[in-house]
Amino acid sequence: MKKQGSHRAVTTRPGGLRLVASVEERSLLERLVGSVDEQLGLFAERMREGLLAASVAVGLEVMSELQEAEVIELAGPKGKHDPGRSVYRHGSEAGRVTLGGRRVPVRRPRLRTVDGAEVRLESYDTFASVDLLADRMVASMLAGLSGRRYQQALEPVGEVVEQAASGVSQSSVSRRFITATAERLAAFRSRPLDDEQWLIVFVDGFDFAGHTMVGALGVSADGTKVPLSVAEGSTENATVVRGLITNLRDRGLDSSEGVLFVIDGAKAVAKAIREVFGDQAVIARCRVHKERNVLDYLPEAERLWVRRKLRAAWANPDAEAAEAALTALAGQLEKVNPDAAASLREGLADTLTVTRLGVTGSLLKTVMSTNPMESMIEIVRDHARNVKHWQNGDMRLRWAAAGMLAAATQFRRVKGYRQLPALAVALRRTVRAETPSTTAVNA
Repeated sequence: MKKQGSHRAVTTRPGGLRLVASVEERSLLERLVGSVDEQLGLFAERMREGLLAASVAVGLEVMSELQEAEVIELAGPKGKHDPGRSVYRHGSEAGRVTLGGRRVPVRRPRLRTVDGAEVRLESYDTFASVDLLADRMVASMLAGLSGRRYQQALEPVGEVVEQAASGVSQSSVSRRFITATAERLAAFRSRPLDDEQWLIVFVDGFDFAGHTMVGALGVSADGTKVPLSVAEGSTENATVVRGLITNLRDRGLDSSEGVLFVIDGAKAVAKAIREVFGDQAVIARCRVHKERNVLDYLPEAERLWVRRKLRAAWANPDAEAAEAALTALAGQLEKVNPDAAASLREGLADTLTVTRLGVTGSLLKTVMSTNPMESMIEIVRDHARNVKHWQNGDMRLRWAAAGMLAAATQFRRVKGYRQLPALAVALRRTVRAETPSTTAVNA
């Protein structure tokens, strides 16, 4: 016998599975199906204008629903009186959000507390963040896209949205790019460094857009390469170099356990490092720079045998024997070119720092020169290859910092990173004035 008031329908799926649903459940299901059909229809219509146009249309709908859900959560359902309500609706106003690389106009619901204070909607603030647009513009311009072509390169988002969108003109793109890169430069040169143990810091000068820059690249204990800072000026400029090195210390670069500084050979760099970090800094001269400097003094006919002897001495794992070989080579060069001999003797001991630390194998290839800096610099230059009009030093610094940060996303750990724990031990012993480790940092 059927009970009164029991409104249930029985359906059978293929295979004999029976589903029982109440009238209310069926009504809800029909509404959901209708809503899905409506959204699919909207999506299909927008798809004729492109996938992004369809996604933006759906995104606007989703954003509207999220805002309404947050309004209900804060102010309760619309039209239902609640004497204990602390937040109430206060109409809406015009707003703009970032979608598809553009600023798109929307209506923003407004809420107020009972004492009249404005209540922010987290959902709207998230969509309205200009950082989303700035990130898109910075990435596009670092990839070589000019400000005047930014709008042309954007995917279509639908005629209605495009007509109302803003923030894509050349002047607007330029302003946002300048603001965004200025913020990145400031954050880059002030980011705390006390959250990592830095074992190696490369410091080198490089030419960028007709000006000379000084950059610093750090290597953490796990082998991760991280751009640390950049300044405008040459490595021969003592004020610039000292400012950069002091900045690293003031931001928390800890040298208490020893840090290996690999430098290009400029006297101002070595002097600044020793003045700022004292005996806790272990300085290694770039062998590539040293070889180039010595050979530049020699005629072509003399370079082959000198290069061979230089590299043979540096390949010797016995630091004392290597230094003796280099000293003997300097004596030979005295007869050929005294300037070449003087160049070799200047900072000779620092070219053997990594040998005294026991570094060999893959890690030796990493720390024997400032080449890790060179690869980063090439990425920086590549990002700025389409810039034709450089206005001032600040512009170069902004582009250099943005390029260095972009380069960091492409970095892998340094070659020989598994040898870094042994290097850390050798550095610690060196700065504590103990007997240097006799155990090689092997591959």
